[in-house]
Amino acid sequence: MIWFSIFAMTAIIFLSRYLFLSPGLPLKISDKLRDFLSFSAPAVLTALCAPIVFLRNGQLDISADNPYLVAALAAVLLAYFTRKMLLTVIVSFLVFFFFK
Repeated sequence: MIWFSIFAMTAIIFLSRYLFLSPGLPLKISDKLRDFLSFSAPAVLTALCAPIVFLRNGQLDISADNPYLVAALAAVLLAYFTRKMLLTVIVSFLVFFFFK
């Protein structure tokens, strides 16, 4: 039953992506809907990262000794000012391990 669920979810995800992204299919989405969907990746990423960054042992932790928060702030600032992904990832990892 588990394998059936895995294959079914894989098929659903593949088909939902293929129908919208395949240039050969006659199904087209409007520019307004495409712009709206462009916000889904940042929203999902924020929903995944926020609990890791802000919560420690189920409690809100916004202190300076929270290595996840310090590294996340470093990553946001570096990404904003440098616009270089590799530099941002490497430096934020180093900041995290320094504060950890």
